[in-house]
Amino acid sequence: MTQADPTLESRDPPETAAAPHPFAETTPAPEAPAAAATGEETGILISREEFDALRQDLDQALAKADEHWKLYLASHAEMENLRKRTEREVQNAHKFALERFFGELLPVRDSLELGLAVASDTVDVTQLREGIDLTLKQLTVAMEKFGVREVNPLGAKFDPNLHEAMAVIPAGDAEPNTVVQVMQKGYLLNERLIRPAKVIVAQAAPRSAG
Repeated sequence: MTQADPTLESRDPPETAAAPHPFAETTPAPEAPAAAATGEETGILISREEFDALRQDLDQALAKADEHWKLYLASHAEMENLRKRTEREVQNAHKFALERFFGELLPVRDSLELGLAVASDTVDVTQLREGIDLTLKQLTVAMEKFGVREVNPLGAKFDPNLHEAMAVIPAGDAEPNTVVQVMQKGYLLNERLIRPAKVIVAQAAPRSAG
């Protein structure tokens, strides 16, 4: 046997880069350390004087907001009180709107009651008529004080805004479309019609054919 060539000694096979197994779990490589910050943490740097000025502005804004809130509460309370007072006044107006009017009518009622109290079978018609006339005058004065005015259009032109025609009759001497008889007087309350006058109107004379 020949001596082995020293150059042919057994050697370990050269190391080769092993390919990763396609199904083997791979451990994620550790992240590279973040680059070192080139400066301090980002922020707004202000001086102490600027901070104090901002703080003072904030305090003033809060104080102004608190003042406005108090004004709002006061105004709200005032409006609520005004609403309640107005409601009471409206209710009282509904209840007592006719108080003065009925106060004026009470003497009229007293006169009527007095007339009935003294009336008898032997009553003097003249005195009774005078008493009724006086009572009617009292009633008229009371109504006029509150703006009530009668509509008595006898002889006036018929006005559909104030009059209600109950009939139309021929009237020889009366002008056509005028009121020849008032069946019931009308009344205005402060120039607003509360009852039209019921009237009879003169008819125009028929035209002769020719």
